Amino acid sequence: MDKLTEGRRVFDIEIEALKKMRDALDDTFVKILDAVASCEGKVVVTGMGKPGHVATKIAATFASLGTPSFFLHPGEAMHGDLGMISPNDIVMAISYSGESDEVIKILPNIKMIGARLIAITGRADSTLARHADLVQVLPPFDEACYLGLAPTSSTTVELCYGDALAVVASALYGFRDADFGKYHPAGSLGKKLVLRVSDLMIHGSENAEIGSEASFKDTIIELSTKRLGIVSVTDEQHCLLGVVTDGDLCRLLRRGEDVYGLNVQQVMSSHPVVITSDAMAVEALTLMKEKDISFMPVVDSFDHRMVVGTIRLKDLMNVGLVG
Repeated sequence: MDKLTEGRRVFDIEIEALKKMRDALDDTFVKILDAVASCEGKVVVTGMGKPGHVATKIAATFASLGTPSFFLHPGEAMHGDLGMISPNDIVMAISYSGESDEVIKILPNIKMIGARLIAITGRADSTLARHADLVQVLPPFDEACYLGLAPTSSTTVELCYGDALAVVASALYGFRDADFGKYHPAGSLGKKLVLRVSDLMIHGSENAEIGSEASFKDTIIELSTKRLGIVSVTDEQHCLLGVVTDGDLCRLLRRGEDVYGLNVQQVMSSHPVVITSDAMAVEALTLMKEKDISFMPVVDSFDHRMVVGTIRLKDLMNVGLVG
């Protein structure tokens, strides 16, 4: 047996099944999509065995892309979980044979509740298809299993079909990246889409700021007290004039300068890199990496440049942002 050849054979069989399903899409897909998109309740996805695992993933994809959805285990449904279904819900039942015993047993109760039933099956004459309001019949194709028994091609097709419904429905809703971030707050991608500089910056009394008439001695004290690595130098309206960093102090000391005899304006950098508080946090991360800096002042606007805080690279990294 050539292992690579056999592995590629499985891919070829399942790819062929996907092509058949793609080419078989017709008005039935549109009707099911419209039903999902107009559903006033939830899309409840159910299935047993391998199709049940697929149903779990489909429900999760629906939910993450703006369609309220959850997976209902048909076995648990028989013991009280049918109470999770409401009359304004859609139940999407997946069974390639259309005869899965656990799924078939809950069909009369779904009808009694009043939920609409959508069947995803390979047999138009199956019990599941006969009970459904809408039926997507999958075209015939070969399973990739040597025995032709284990769900392989069929579950791949079911999964892709569910993805197609979820993705196109999200487009119909006008689902945007900000919505995605709202539903994925813990992930790196969600944080990129949601977190702003204002959420992570050091501000208020914890921020390091000093007036332009201050001595460098006072600036050193502010640096050591706030321990941010940077002090913003501002005018009377708190507008940014420059910055002093730990690095500036170290360079002066190495040169043997009389640091206590200096004014802050003699030391500060007058053209620091800045960012606004309403910028996305990932923009700050990208900018700091590009400029190879570890902190920068945050201003209210590039025109006014009133200092409102300090953003640090380590704080951006600590929340899991990746530039």
